[in-house]
Amino acid sequence: MKQIYIRRALGALTVAVLACALALTFTISDYYIFNRITEYGVVFCISQWVKKGALLLIPLAVFYGRRSCADVIKYILPVFVILSCALFGDFFDITKPADTPAQEIYNQVNLFLPKWLNMTLFFAQNAFMLAICALLFVRDGAKIRAKSFIYLLPALLACMPLNFFENFFDINAIPADSFLRFKNFTVWHALAIIILAAFTICGYYFLKNKSGRDRNAWLGAMAVTLLIQYHSKDSVVMGDGYNVYHTVLACVPLFICNIGVYIASLSVFARKKFLYETAFFVHVAGALSVFVYFGKDEMSNYGIFCSYSILFFTLTHALLFALSVLPSALGQYKFKMRDCVAPLVYYFIVIILASVCSALVTSASMTWHTENGYYLTEGELIYPNYAFTQINPLPFDIPPVWTLKIWNYNLNMLYILGLYAVYVALFFAFTGAYYLFLRVRAKWLARRIYAEQSAAQGEFAATDERDDENDENA
Repeated sequence: MKQIYIRRALGALTVAVLACALALTFTISDYYIFNRITEYGVVFCISQWVKKGALLLIPLAVFYGRRSCADVIKYILPVFVILSCALFGDFFDITKPADTPAQEIYNQVNLFLPKWLNMTLFFAQNAFMLAICALLFVRDGAKIRAKSFIYLLPALLACMPLNFFENFFDINAIPADSFLRFKNFTVWHALAIIILAAFTICGYYFLKNKSGRDRNAWLGAMAVTLLIQYHSKDSVVMGDGYNVYHTVLACVPLFICNIGVYIASLSVFARKKFLYETAFFVHVAGALSVFVYFGKDEMSNYGIFCSYSILFFTLTHALLFALSVLPSALGQYKFKMRDCVAPLVYYFIVIILASVCSALVTSASMTWHTENGYYLTEGELIYPNYAFTQINPLPFDIPPVWTLKIWNYNLNMLYILGLYAVYVALFFAFTGAYYLFLRVRAKWLARRIYAEQSAAQGEFAATDERDDENDENA
């Protein structure tokens, strides 16, 4: 009975820790410090990094029963939680300077969480983490295995703040035509695509011979990592900007791949067929297709190959692609063409919501102003572009012959319908390619098995002949 209460308490505290962590990503300070380590203190920044790693280890220890993760948490985490409480300094006072009237308006949008709430969430999360450590001691005792600590480094790498590398370069000092710059169809673009393929293939071969329990734990670890890295964007957008976005409104999950983060992760946690088929049919092709154009001028502020925007995009989309493909590849469910209906309806609803919300946000930004009466100009207006419903990623323009006015913004309805048709075509193309791959693979395996059986039969026949010859000689 005691173990039941401990298990329930650990589950509740884990949910509380993750909820606090999610809310804290909507503060500038959460990730602003990691590319300014010397300014905010090396020890404090490392303690915050370790706490990010704990967001991966805690669910694995509590929900997946990973004893090694529990060992690391209960002995390592308390030290860094206490350090973070003692060394926070100016952490809660971080704000982006309002150098222009437009930035003043953006700050009004971004700084929606007051300082007192930021502090409350920060210390509440620390308290919950310490409580989890104490309960893990009660549940598992003080005994520890030395090999458990090998999981600390992978957790820290998986949850690395991707803006950490910006401590070592000044993007403004790197020429626009530098080899280091990430642009479409460069060596860095090719490397990103190779990483996408290699990560998925290696994941398949690593997991295919694992037990069901271990496989679920590894897929769960990938899903938690995806969620942690995805939500780092919330803070970076408000502080330093991500891609072309610089307000918290860009964090509304109405891009196809943004929603895919939740769908793919939930499919791993809940193991429901509808989630599997939606992730596979909609979000695999979505994640794959954006690798073609995510360096376009009008959709990216580039950076070099190790800038936050590039690392974030590559890692999160590689994880999304793998989590959407691997359950089917590993045989956890079998996708059939009739399963396309529900995802098509789901995607249609997403496009409609994304179009309306994009129009409403842009319309609202037309009304924002400072106390001195300054309104945003055309180039300063907010275009969230949810699901690419405002900025055309297609290689051709669609004239606005049919528009629908929502508040202050005119939606190009012909473009919206064309966008839906193109993405549906991509989904079917990928699904068809997947079925073709399965058929080719099945024939190759059948031929291989036939060749091995033929070779075995030939060897057996040769052995029989040698035995007959030996008998005759005898």
